[in-house]
Amino acid sequence: MAISNFIPEIWSASILQNLRDQLVYGQPGMINRDYEGDIRVAGDTVHITSFSDPATRAYTKNGTITWDLLTDATRALVVDQADYFAFTVDDIDRRQALSGFVESTSQGAAYNLAVDADTYLVTAMVAAANGTSTDLGAKFVLANDVTANETGETHVYDLLVDFRTALTRSKTPQQGRWIVVPPELYALLLKDDRFIRADASGSTEGLRNGLVGRAAGFDVFESNTVPVASNVYSIVAGHGMATTYAEQIVETEALRLENSFGDGIRGLHLYGAKVVRPAQLALADVTIGENPA
Repeated sequence: MAISNFIPEIWSASILQNLRDQLVYGQPGMINRDYEGDIRVAGDTVHITSFSDPATRAYTKNGTITWDLLTDATRALVVDQADYFAFTVDDIDRRQALSGFVESTSQGAAYNLAVDADTYLVTAMVAAANGTSTDLGAKFVLANDVTANETGETHVYDLLVDFRTALTRSKTPQQGRWIVVPPELYALLLKDDRFIRADASGSTEGLRNGLVGRAAGFDVFESNTVPVASNVYSIVAGHGMATTYAEQIVETEALRLENSFGDGIRGLHLYGAKVVRPAQLALADVTIGENPA
């Protein structure tokens, strides 16, 4: 065994920490991990039970009351996503390279796993919010300071206000709301005096991954993983209660390669998500530029 200091348990924790440090959609506050549990095998399922709310009725003195029979519903959070990394370390490279290069390579693997997990999460969020009462539909954000007209064009800050209205109508808590925008929309926010930058807010929340400021009651995050197709961005805003997420690095190991003088290092990442409160997510299909209509 060439890598004599390799300890699977320690490396597993290190890789998992690096992964979480890179997440935007999957970081605390954006999602919750209430049902994460102890995941060991791909395909593990967490059953989430919810109960109906009792109705309220007017009471008449000496009258009879109506009893509600509580009903329950079960949702399944299935941990069915599995990604892995695997790389080799030749004995000659190991002896000639600077110390720590294996750990640095592992951090690169964690970043790639984070991109995969973030993409999976936002895809699930978009699917859950699509076609709901909080789906704002197509929006056309002006790329300059021209006044919006009657064709449905708007400014990026006004778009955030529309998101705010939709989430308030769906009874989403005011505290903890977030929105993720691509660099192109963030650049437009920087040109708007109404946008409060994170470095001027005096809040330690600026330490969160991708957090660039606050506007219209949202923590605003910038990310390259915002879905885009044909220059149309799927912008999601929401609250951490909407989506539950579970993950675990369940296996990280080093092994001696049979057909070469070197070692192989590999790791497996299992994860899954479930949107349990779709009303606490809002969606818009945003195009930057003038409305073709």
